Amino acid sequence: MKTAIIAKVDGKLIATDSGGNNVTALVKPATLERVGEQEMPIIINKAGVWQAAKNRISEGKIKAIMVELEVQKPTPTMKKQMEENPVMALIATAVEKKPVDLFMPELKWRHLVRSVVRGKNVMMTGGAGTGKTYKAQTVASGLEKPFFFFNLGATQDPRSTLIGNTHFKEGEGTFFNPSLFIQAIQTPGAVILLDELSRANPEAANILMPVLDEGQRYLRLDEQEGSPTVKVAEGVCFIATANIGNEFTGTRVMDRALMDRFTIIEVDALDIAGETSLLTGKFPTLRKDAINAIAEIADMTRKELKTEDPRIDTAISTRSTLELAGLMYDGFKLTEAVEVAVLPFYNADGGMDSERTFVQQVVQKYSHIDNPVVEGGDETTTDDEDLFNITDDSY
Repeated sequence: MKTAIIAKVDGKLIATDSGGNNVTALVKPATLERVGEQEMPIIINKAGVWQAAKNRISEGKIKAIMVELEVQKPTPTMKKQMEENPVMALIATAVEKKPVDLFMPELKWRHLVRSVVRGKNVMMTGGAGTGKTYKAQTVASGLEKPFFFFNLGATQDPRSTLIGNTHFKEGEGTFFNPSLFIQAIQTPGAVILLDELSRANPEAANILMPVLDEGQRYLRLDEQEGSPTVKVAEGVCFIATANIGNEFTGTRVMDRALMDRFTIIEVDALDIAGETSLLTGKFPTLRKDAINAIAEIADMTRKELKTEDPRIDTAISTRSTLELAGLMYDGFKLTEAVEVAVLPFYNADGGMDSERTFVQQVVQKYSHIDNPVVEGGDETTTDDEDLFNITDDSY
């Protein structure tokens, strides 16, 4: 059974699960009322400290309420609808199939699950390193679907990758060797990931047009009229990933006809809460102030990128924050980890006005963080007051 921590945020009682999701709706109103009456002495006043709160509860250092999430029992009408529509029943329990380390709003997760079950085409857009590929792999695994991966951004010969090759062998003559893609589209219920579709050769888009069209769903083995075709099996779901925006080099303007064959799911960069929770879950022994520093530095670059005149062309991705945390877990100082894992992504031209100098200045305020790993993950330079505002009347 999933659990949540109930805390008072801006005067309201909010239930949050370990994925950073607001799950207040899954807690009975009577439970919320009971928590409010008990005036528990804790306010979570910093983002992303769910795991820290859980640790301190288990250690007896603080008091808080942890509750089991209680999914609303279906009414007789809902039961009848679910019996008539098994997909509805599956979507209703989709949250239970969402891993705690997958940070994705529940609405978008349910939409993704529904698309896979219905065999729809999904395009996941968003910045590099935001977990688009991982989300596709996770939904296929959670629903126990066959999974196939094709990196179209790295494909130099789309016809070979998507269709196959014709070979000549002495004594046997000419024969056709089909691609793995043909095997994939003939696998019922498969999830097929078309990674980096925005970087694909235009020829790949031409080949995929009839494959992705709901009214056609076939792959033609040759461009000539009347050539053999391969039908897409029942329930196959195509998930494409695309980096769309001025910060991405090497991407192509995607054909509108191709885009119209997909439903779009936008994948946003994590906020500080999600980033901190993710890093804490992956590196539980890493000092909390080190994790907070990584999350805050990444957040500053993401906010800078959204300003009218940003001083950088790209933000620190979650892929990079995980690498930073991994380096610190292995004994690197924060400044050392940034130097080897982040600064190479930023231009040094321009001296003091360069992108690299801006990032170095952002990191400078955290340069005191040394020796980031300690037993139990407790920080040595901060105390509980840094994570929690504990008063007698917080609740």
